[in-house]
Order: sequence, then C-alpha cells, then structure tokens
Amino acid sequence: MLCWTFLLLTLLASAQAACSSGRTKRELRGAWIATVSNIDWPKSSTRSTSQNQADLRSLLDKLQAATINAVFFQVRPAGDAFYQSNIEPWSQWLTGSQGTAPNPIWDPLQYLIDEAQKRSMEVHAWFNPYRAKSGSTSTSGLAANHMARAIPAHAHAYGNNLWMDPGSKEVQDRVTNVILDVVKRYDIDGVHMDDYFYPYPTADRFPDTSTYNAYKSSGGTLALADWRRDNVNKLIERLSTGIHQTKAWVKFGISPFGIWKSGYPTGVSGMSSVDEIYADSRLWLQKGWLDYVAPQLYWVIDGPQSFTKLVDWWSDPAQNPLHKHIYAGLADYRIEENNWSTSEIVHQIQQVQIRTSRNVWGAVHFSANDVELSAHGLTTALKSNVYTGPTLPAVYYFRGGVTAPAAPTVTANGGTLSWSGSLKANVRYWAVYRSTSNTCALVKVLDVSTTSYSVTGSGDYVVTAVNRIGVETDGNVVTVTTVVG
Repeated sequence: MLCWTFLLLTLLASAQAACSSGRTKRELRGAWIATVSNIDWPKSSTRSTSQNQADLRSLLDKLQAATINAVFFQVRPAGDAFYQSNIEPWSQWLTGSQGTAPNPIWDPLQYLIDEAQKRSMEVHAWFNPYRAKSGSTSTSGLAANHMARAIPAHAHAYGNNLWMDPGSKEVQDRVTNVILDVVKRYDIDGVHMDDYFYPYPTADRFPDTSTYNAYKSSGGTLALADWRRDNVNKLIERLSTGIHQTKAWVKFGISPFGIWKSGYPTGVSGMSSVDEIYADSRLWLQKGWLDYVAPQLYWVIDGPQSFTKLVDWWSDPAQNPLHKHIYAGLADYRIEENNWSTSEIVHQIQQVQIRTSRNVWGAVHFSANDVELSAHGLTTALKSNVYTGPTLPAVYYFRGGVTAPAAPTVTANGGTLSWSGSLKANVRYWAVYRSTSNTCALVKVLDVSTTSYSVTGSGDYVVTAVNRIGVETDGNVVTVTTVVG
C-alpha cells in the first residue's frame, strides 16, 4: 500500500511539475472592431437595439471560434461616443443622427465588455484623439456638445476631414478628460490609439499657424515640426500617467503607421510617420509611456517594405529597451481588397510566433469582419496552422495594482472539475490544463464567473487562476478516470 501511495504521489508531482513548466506559449490574438463608417459594427445606423446586440454577439462568437482573445473596440471614432458619455455625443454611426441616444437606451461599450468577458477576451477601448469628422469638412450635423462646436477656434478643415488642432491646450484637455472618464467608469483592459495624430499630409499646410504663433510669442523656440511632435508627445505622456494612476493594471498602447522613418530599417522606404504625421512612436516606446506597440505592418514578407524586417526593427532593443510588448498589426483586409493569399497572413503569424525572445507577443488583425472570411478560408487556415488551440495573452510584468490570485482548490466528480478558494476580485480567467506524458496542454480558458468544467477524457488536470495582468498561479492536480462497466 505504501508503494502505491508513493507511486501516486510521484505521478501527481510529475503532472504538477509539467503544468508549471510546460504551459502553453502566451500569445495575444487580437482583432480591431472598427465602428467608423460602420466598417465592422454596427452594420448600419438604422438597425434596432436588439439587432445591434445580436450582431455584436455574433461577431464575438466568430472571433472566439477563431481563438481571438482580445478585441480593440473603436469607442470614439470622431469626437463621438459608442458609450454613455456626459462629455461627448452619441455617434451618428450608431443612431443615424449624432447626439441622438439609442432607443431603447443601452451602452454598447458596457455590453461589449460583458459579452467579451463571457468569452474570456480582453477589451481595449480604441480612441481617435483629433479627428472631428470623417469624410466631410463641414460642421453641419455635429451635436452641440461635439468638440468642434465646443472649441470651434481649433477645428480645421483639412483634406476630406475636420480635424482638431493638436497644439491647442483645450483640445489636449478634452482628449485627456474623455479617455480618463472611460478608464474610471468601465472595466476595460486597455486604452488604444491607432495612427491618426496630425492628419496624413496633403499639398496644403495644416492650418495651425495661430497656435504656433501663440507658442512662439510666449517664448517657445522649437521649429514647427519639433513643436508639432512635442504636442503629441505631451499628450501621450500625460495619458500614460493618467491612465496608470487611475487604474494601474490598464494597459496603454498605440498602433502606429508601420514605418517610423523612411530608411529605418535599411532598405525599407515609405512615409515617415515621425516627420509627416508627427508621431514619434519610437520615442514613446523608449520612454516607457506605452505598455505595447502594435505597428501596422500591412506589407508582405518578401516585398520592399518587408514585414519581417519591420518586425525585427520594432522589436530591437534599440527601439524597445524596456522590453514592452510588440504586436504585429496584420492586414487581413488585403485578402479581399488586394488578392492576398491566406497563406501570407499565416506565414506572418508564424514569423511572429518564433520571436517571443524579442518580446513579440502576438498580432492584431484588421479588421474583425476580415478574420471570418469563410469564402477565403482564413479562419480555417488560422486554426489549422497557427491558432491550433486556446492560449492566454502574455504577462504584463511591468504593470501592477493587482493582487496575485490564490491557487484554486479543485475537485473532480466523474468528468466534471469544480473549484473554489480564490478571490474572484483578483481573477480574470481560469485556465484548465491536461497533463499527459510530461506534457501540459491548455484545454480551456474560462471567465471568472465559471467554477466548473466538464472534461472529455481521462487524465491529470490542473486548474489555475490568472489575474488581469496575466500572472498565473500554480494549481493542484486532480485525476479523472474513465469507468468502463
């Protein structure tokens, strides 16, 4: 009897060791949900609340089926709101008329958070800081509390859009207040911005002469380009401080244009975002203001703007000395619009997955509707080749403010695992592992409200608790046996 007990304890210890050292490789698998011009959701501005909710659930179901574990939801496309705000107006792309509330009233951001958490997905709230109106330079149709009407002296027609002046202190204050309001009131995992800072240039100069002259008159000495960069730098630093002081665990990330400066890296040419839209995203990474950067690497591996060369440049310690997370922004939409092969996206993800030693921890797909391209077989190709099972996002060791969860106490009753013993306030997910032959495979990631799971095979299982910055507990092994009778 003693020998059998010793053997059982040895096997359980071996299983526990396997699930402590051999867990799944961490990976963020993200998708942007664009609301501007009804790109991904809502399908139109005339759909009912029940239709919009059903569409959102369906979209999340499709993303979950593709093993996506993070969504980047555009809550402020152009000075408007896809959530209940006392600062900014309801979006026209939701209700058809800016400032008009949905009827019956509901909160899309809160609804998305609730539904995403059920599916064990992170939610990053995506803001556009300066765009005031897309596709038009007129203030017609803007609500009375829209920023272009509240601060009209700093709203400028430029190209085909209406744009707020990044050099205006009032504009900077507005953007900061809007974002911190969302951080305070909603249970989001991150704050996100894309590549729209100063507008992409046209033949005309951006009309910020008044604010630049005021800066010079007050004693400022920076040249115009340096001053513009400094305006954006100040906003990014201010937001970083404000977000992390409000909720230390909330991540702050940017998805910049994929080329920081033409010629960096050598042989890659294109628009210099640091010089033309005044977005010095490399500086933000070097200063530690960002927790992640997801450059939009919308080019093929073997082309002149080589995807892999750019991934390696962004992840080089010269750009990322503080070891923040790098995610590759992927152009799934090019399968439909530019006749890319699905294999190009698969190969790009494979290149991402072999670079974790360089702090490349995943990819974000543009956009959500393009992930589920059944006609082109993208979801099938992803799940067959690169997204072959569930995974957890990478750990944000440099974020804090979350108590480490306690390991849950797990029991098995037949084929059902049940657990308790960890404060849910400190838990973001439960992770269920199966251990066989000194290997440990992640079987399922479950939301915090779930405390049982029915397994499909006999073996040794481990359940761990994962907090909202990705820190994971050890877990006790329980054995499930199949009874043959």
